[in-house]
Amino acid sequence: MPSDPRALLRSRAYLRLLVIAAALGVPVSAAAYGFLALVGYLQPEIFTHLPHGLGFQAEPVWWPLPVLAVGGVLTGLAIRYLPGTGGAHPAEGFKTHRAPTPAELPGVILAALATLIFGAVLGPEAPLIAIGGGLVVLALRAARRDVPDQATAVLASAGSFAAISTLLGSPIIGAFLLMEASGLGGPMLGLVLVPGLLAAGIGSLIFLGLDAWTGLGTFSLAVPGLPHFGSPTIAEFGWAVVVGLAAALLGAGIRWLGLRLQPFSLRSPPAAALVAGLVVAGLAIAYAEGTGKNSSDVLFSGQDALGPLITHTGSYTVGTLLLLLVCKSLAYGVSLSSFRGGPIFPALFIGAAGGMALSHLPGLPLVAGVATGIGAMSVAMLSLPLTSVLLATLLLASDGLAVMPLVIVAVVVAYVASARITPAEPAEPPTAPQAPTAAAADPSVTPRA
Repeated sequence: MPSDPRALLRSRAYLRLLVIAAALGVPVSAAAYGFLALVGYLQPEIFTHLPHGLGFQAEPVWWPLPVLAVGGVLTGLAIRYLPGTGGAHPAEGFKTHRAPTPAELPGVILAALATLIFGAVLGPEAPLIAIGGGLVVLALRAARRDVPDQATAVLASAGSFAAISTLLGSPIIGAFLLMEASGLGGPMLGLVLVPGLLAAGIGSLIFLGLDAWTGLGTFSLAVPGLPHFGSPTIAEFGWAVVVGLAAALLGAGIRWLGLRLQPFSLRSPPAAALVAGLVVAGLAIAYAEGTGKNSSDVLFSGQDALGPLITHTGSYTVGTLLLLLVCKSLAYGVSLSSFRGGPIFPALFIGAAGGMALSHLPGLPLVAGVATGIGAMSVAMLSLPLTSVLLATLLLASDGLAVMPLVIVAVVVAYVASARITPAEPAEPPTAPQAPTAAAADPSVTPRA
């Protein structure tokens, strides 16, 4: 490792690293696209086509109960009996972890599929990050090349970049997400992230090419058709503070629920996931019966439902939005405790629903409410302020730049308030000083050679 990062940038070894990262970005992106396509295919098969095949005219109101029960059992079995415990525990927050080994990769994939396909309230981003890194480690081991540990870590990170290259709407958001979550810094930051950024760019092309070839879509987050937003007002800045504080409180409650229930999952993953699935299904049924809306508003990550929720805001009353907020938040916290997935998309959905509800009050337009809600709720759950600002502003396309000052205020308020609400981790007890040796205690004692 050269002491001067510029020397490494000019080295042949770094250029080879870039070439390998670009080459690995192609199959990893294709695998990620296939994973998302499989989820997108099986979700309607289970929730729409299967009930029709069984003779029902429409999805029965009780249908989520057996589906979530099956999903919970399958997730729990993958966590309990396959290596790697199905990946990271989502209740512990969004963090970067080492790439799964080839032995752990099947458990990560199966736990994620059982979570996403059967309707638990978690997103695909965390499993995709793990799968992308795990596939790179698998490829390097299959090549039987002696790759240094640091290079393996950088290439695994590049695989994670490629896997989520367009999932959040832009490779830049994915880059910021992993950059903030990794905690990397110092003069080596750029050199470590450039391979990942290159792989993310390659991944974007692969996603777009596969979309054109298959017609399945890019599985990217986007909200089209929003009304125009002008310049922020003083009242809207005041609302941004309110939204930030509310998101900090709600996020703290969701995290508390997930962490409170997590010990039950650690003791008996299948049983805990079964009960969690039934609870999530019950919340979805209660929402559907109480509002006449579809239970899918509560189920799933909210990635596909976010755009329709915002564009069809006129069909949601304040009461419907509040009930959706309560049910989705509870289902989110319960899912965090026992399932495997990412926390980003449910946070975006809940933030948007909360902003829509507040936009019925004077002084807060719809776009400003949605943007500040998304940003504040994202930082409350992720603790990544730069990524949260980017998510809210880039998601809203042409209105993003105009609403960015409000988003920044809401994100900063929620970020600081969340830090104040969350209990500080206990500090490690100081190490007791060792008793001095005879030579140290008495200067006249000459130590032996």
